[in-house]
Amino acid sequence: MTTVVGVKCVDGVVLASDRRASKGGMIGSKSVRKIYALDDNKAVAIAGQLSDANYLINLVKAEAKLIELRRGFQLTVKEAAKLLSNIMYSGMRSYAPYVTEILVAGIDETGPRLFEADVSGAITDEEFTATGSGSPMAFGLLEGSYRQGIKVSDGASVAARAVRAAMERDPGSGNGIQVLKITKEGMEWMDIGGNGQ
Repeated sequence: MTTVVGVKCVDGVVLASDRRASKGGMIGSKSVRKIYALDDNKAVAIAGQLSDANYLINLVKAEAKLIELRRGFQLTVKEAAKLLSNIMYSGMRSYAPYVTEILVAGIDETGPRLFEADVSGAITDEEFTATGSGSPMAFGLLEGSYRQGIKVSDGASVAARAVRAAMERDPGSGNGIQVLKITKEGMEWMDIGGNGQ
């Protein structure tokens, strides 16, 4: 139970998430990270089973580094998303699915990119997206606020407001917002709110 949001902008990509982790009907943690850097220009945001997501992130980081060492340059954002989706698909095919959905965002030579990878191994190329238990509320705000050509500064505000909207109605989302802005200049992390929210 969570809310993660991604917004592709003209000059970068934004990921945002709440900080709450649920354990059944109670709050398991009020300060969970749900956004992780894969390297200096790519990151992921996770929804679902935390242990599955952490395993997948560590595996993709290691595999991506091996590929980079072999060929001499980093994976594109789409290649990283496809690598992740292939691993997720192998879990589903062996009747041991990874119970998670992951947003993959970053900048490469093709520009800002945002993908969603799900348990089936599919990836979709998105302008904006949300996943997790709070995603219906987040999508309501995203659909009304997103516009083509949005800048990262405005995209960060839209993404944070979408997560905040989910936190208002979804009991699985809450306890502050983490935002990551990815631009050609690098990554900028922001925390909004705190454990009491």
